[in-house]
Amino acid sequence: MPAKGRRLSRKVGLAANTSQFTLEGEPFRILGGSIHYFRVPRAYWRDRLLKMKACGVNTLTTFVPWSLHQPERGAFDFSTQLDLEAYISLADELGLWVVLRPGPYISSELDLGGLPSWLLRDGSMKLRTTHPGFTQAVNAYFDKLIPKMVPLQFKKGGPIIAVQVENEYGSYAKDQSYMLSLKALQSRGISELLLTSDNHNTLKSGGVEGGTLQKLNQRDIQDLMAVQPNGPTMVMDYWTGWYDVWGDLHHVLPPEDMVSTVREILRRGMSVNLYMFHGGSSFGFMSGALSDPSYRALVPSYDYDAPLTEAGEYSPKYHLLRDLLSRYNRDPFPDMPALHYREAYEPAITYHHLSLWEALSFTEESEKPVSMENLPVNNRNGQSYGYTLYETKISRGGLLKSGDNVRDRALVFVDRVYIGLFKRQSLELERRTLSLLVENCGRVHQGRDLDKQHKGLVGDILLNNVPLRDFTIYSLDMKPSFIDSLYQAPWKSLPENPVFPGFFMGRLFAYGYPSDTFMKLPGWEKGVVFINGLNLGRYWSIGPQQALYLPGPFLNSGINQVLVFEEQEGDFKVHFEDMPDLGMAADIQ
Repeated sequence: MPAKGRRLSRKVGLAANTSQFTLEGEPFRILGGSIHYFRVPRAYWRDRLLKMKACGVNTLTTFVPWSLHQPERGAFDFSTQLDLEAYISLADELGLWVVLRPGPYISSELDLGGLPSWLLRDGSMKLRTTHPGFTQAVNAYFDKLIPKMVPLQFKKGGPIIAVQVENEYGSYAKDQSYMLSLKALQSRGISELLLTSDNHNTLKSGGVEGGTLQKLNQRDIQDLMAVQPNGPTMVMDYWTGWYDVWGDLHHVLPPEDMVSTVREILRRGMSVNLYMFHGGSSFGFMSGALSDPSYRALVPSYDYDAPLTEAGEYSPKYHLLRDLLSRYNRDPFPDMPALHYREAYEPAITYHHLSLWEALSFTEESEKPVSMENLPVNNRNGQSYGYTLYETKISRGGLLKSGDNVRDRALVFVDRVYIGLFKRQSLELERRTLSLLVENCGRVHQGRDLDKQHKGLVGDILLNNVPLRDFTIYSLDMKPSFIDSLYQAPWKSLPENPVFPGFFMGRLFAYGYPSDTFMKLPGWEKGVVFINGLNLGRYWSIGPQQALYLPGPFLNSGINQVLVFEEQEGDFKVHFEDMPDLGMAADIQ
C-alpha cells in the first residue's frame, strides 16, 4: 500500500488491536528500514530513500538526535543537514510511511546516546528519569520538536504512522514513572500509535503499547506473545550487521544469515524494521563508545554491513532482500537508481603547518582541573567534543598518577615536548611546565553509567601523591568557529621537522562535478580531518577503519582545503581512493 496513490480517509491510522497491524482498517505489514538523515549528506537523501523503496521497503524509520538539534541550552538547529521536516516530507513525496523515533534518548551508537552533554553540568543529574533538571530540559526540547512533527502525522495527511517512545528503556528502567511521563507526547498533539523497542527479556518493564523485538528466536517470539497475546508482533530492530570499535576487527553478518532471518519473520506474518537499511557515517565527533567490559570508542564509519553500503552502493544483501520482498508484493518494484561515480583523486600534499601551541585560544584559569562539560565556554554550556589542554607548573620531578581521572586518553608534554601517553596509569616526570592534552574519544552510548560520562580531567591528577593545582585550561573543541579562527593564526611553510601535535594544510583539486572518494592517511598516526572546514571524523592507525568516506557534495569544483590535526606523526600526504577500506572483517558472533 504506497503512501501516495490510495485514497485514505485518514481517521483511524495505524492500529494494533488485532493479531496484525491495520492501517485505516485494512491489514498492513510494516516493512521498515532505518536511514538516519543526520548520517547521510542532505544532497543524497533522495538517492538513499529511492534505493530503499526500490528494494520493497514501505516504511522509513529514523531516530532524532537531541544532541545535534540542541547543541546549547536555548539554541536549536533544524536547518540544512538537520532539516527533519524536509526529510519526512521527502519520504512522503516518495511514497514511504514513517515511524519516528524522537527519543529523548536514542542510543544509536551516538555520543551519550544522543543526549546533549550540557545536561551533565547539573551535578545531581539523573539522565532518563523524572529528575527535574532532566524533565525540564526534555520538555523544552519537545516543545520545539513536536509541533514540527504534528502536521506530518497520518491523520493530518502526512506520512508518520507511529512514534516510538524512548528506546530500550526496559534495560535501563531506573524510574518507573519515567515512561509514563513521556506519554505526554499525546498532550502535545501526537495522535498516532505509540511504540516501544526492547530486548525480549526486558519487554515488561519498558513497554507502552506496541510490542517489539530485536533478535529472533523461538523463545523471543513466545515472550512477545505472552506480553501481548492478541497484538501484532514486530521486530523493531532486526540488526542487519553491527558497528565497529577502534582496535578491533570490522564486523560483518553473512548475507544468507540476514535473509534467512527476514524470511522467517515474514513467514510468521510479523512486521519488521531493518536496522540499518543504510548506515551512513557518524561524521565529526558524533560517535559513541562502549563501557563494557572496558572502554572502547567507535569508529566514524556507520556502514553497519547494511544492505546499502556507507557510500550508497548495493551490497549482496540488497539484491537478496529485494528478491525476497518481491514475493510479498503484488506490484512491481521501481527500478534501482544508478550508482554514483567514485574517484581516486591525486594526493593532497600538505604545505602549511601550525603547531598546537600556536593555535591555543585562552579559556580559563582554575585552581583544580575542570571537566570539559563544566568549562565556561559555548555560552556556558561547556565543551561537548574534541580535546582540552590542561597546563600547570611543577616545581619538582616525580611520579604522575591519574587514578581514573583522565577521560579518555592524554598526551603528556613537559615544556611542550611530548613525553608519553597517559591512560589511567603513572608516568615519571621532571620539574617544568606540565601539559596534558586530553581527548574525549566519545561518551558511552548505552548502559547504566550515562550520568558519569564527564570528559577531560574529571578529578585530581597527583604528582608524588599530591594533587596538582593552578591550571590554565584551553578548549580545543574543533567546532567550525574554532577552525575558522585558525585562519588568523601564524601558519608557516611546512618545516622539515614540524612540531607535533599540529595542524597541516593541503589542497585537493576536483575538476568538474566532484565525485565521492575515500580518504586514506597511511603514514599518519592519529587525529582528525577537515574538508573545507567540515569535520569528517577521526582516523587512527590501529584500525579497523583505514579510509574515511568523503561524499562528493562536501567538495567544491576546483580547490578544496584539506586540514589534518595530527597528534604524533605524519607523512604529509593525504591519499584519495575509489574504494572503501573498513579493515579486516570478522563475522558477528
